[in-house]
Order: sequence, then C-alpha cells, then structure tokens
Amino acid sequence: MAVVAEKSIIAAQRPRLKVAPRARGIPWAPENLDVGVRTWTRELLQCRHLLALSAGFFAVALFADYQCGVYVTFHSAVKVPDLILDRLPTIDLSFLFTYGYMALIVGMFLYPICRRVRMLHVVAIQFSLLLIVRSLFMIFTHVGTPAGAIDVHFPGIFSRLYFENDMFFSGHTAMPFLGFYLFRGNWLRYVYLVGSIVMGMVVLAMHVHYSIDVFGAFFMTYCSYQMGSVLLRKLDPGYPA
Repeated sequence: MAVVAEKSIIAAQRPRLKVAPRARGIPWAPENLDVGVRTWTRELLQCRHLLALSAGFFAVALFADYQCGVYVTFHSAVKVPDLILDRLPTIDLSFLFTYGYMALIVGMFLYPICRRVRMLHVVAIQFSLLLIVRSLFMIFTHVGTPAGAIDVHFPGIFSRLYFENDMFFSGHTAMPFLGFYLFRGNWLRYVYLVGSIVMGMVVLAMHVHYSIDVFGAFFMTYCSYQMGSVLLRKLDPGYPA
C-alpha cells in the first residue's frame, strides 16, 4: 500500500503537458500577442525535426510531379469518349479553376503556419504523399486531355506545375478533399469539402478532366490519407492513433 501511495504522489507531482494552446489554436489577439508568439515559437521548436523531414518529402513530391508531368505532356496520348462529358456543354470557369484552386491550396498550409504549427508537418506529408500517388497514377493511365477542353494558364511559378494529359486522378478535386480529412474538428473541413465538390464540377464543366478522374479522386484521396496516417504514426509519437 505504501508503494502504491508513493507512486500516486509522484504521478501527481509530474508536470502535465499543456495541450490547450494546440487544441484552441495559437492566440493572436492584440492583448495576447506575446502569448501567441511564445506559443508559436515553442510549437515550432518542438516539431523542427519533423518539419525538416516533411520539407524533404515535399521536395521529392514536387520533383516526382514535375518529371511525370513533363512525361505525359510531351508524349502523345489519345482522347477517349466520356459518357458524361459528351453530354455537357463547355463552360469557361478559368478564374475558379486557377485562383479558387490556388486559394484552397495556400489556405491548407497557411492555417497551420498561423494557427497550429504542430500540424504543419502533417499537412506537408499528407499533401506530398497524395502528390506522389497522383504522379504515379497519371503516367500509368496516360490518356489525352478531353476534346473541347478550355486552355488555362496559371500565374508565375504555378505555371511550371501545370501540365497537359495528366488525367487520372483530378488534383483539383483530390487536394481540397484532403483538407476535409486534415481539418477534422474544425469548421474549415466543410469549406474544403465544398471546395472539392465545386472544383470537381469546374473541371468537368471546362472539359479538362474525364468524369472518372473526378469520381476516382475521392477514393484515391481517402486511400492516400490512410497510408499517410500509418506513416505519420511511425514518425510522430504525438500523432493520434
């Protein structure tokens, strides 16, 4: 009994981890600005090794995406009929296709940078894995861009990551849908769910993807997210089981 009592006293004296800032997000209100800076810095230092690892993983993903994109762009591919696209009129929604998609991707990284730094490596690794999976699938399902597709252009450096004939699966649908899984317990997940559906409708309306590219994107994103979760559990002891 004495041993049990001693262990209870020791356990009570142990400092508890302060998880409230992580759960609520980093406070950036003017009256709490100093607290927000200290919280942000502490979380950054705590996960600096994971952030460095995720940065390397992200670089590999961009390289794979670029190489596979160049391959499918400069190797000819045939256009195939589509039961849905053949019955849809072509609508120019270039602004949503370009800037709506960019806003969703930037927001996916900007939120953890500003509010939950401890989540940034999770976003980077899951995003990178999905990008790698898509890169591999698009070279093994090499078909041409649908007939009547609207020509679009991304601004600046983003133009280097936009390719032709990169059909399966739709990145415009998959990447926002990933946000639906990443931001669980946060109102942002519903923004990304709606964003993925809207982006799927946009790419179909513009005839820049086949219908199977859009429908398959939801399934492929779920599979990639599950694989990423297994990987993160091995890399990050704090990742939820």
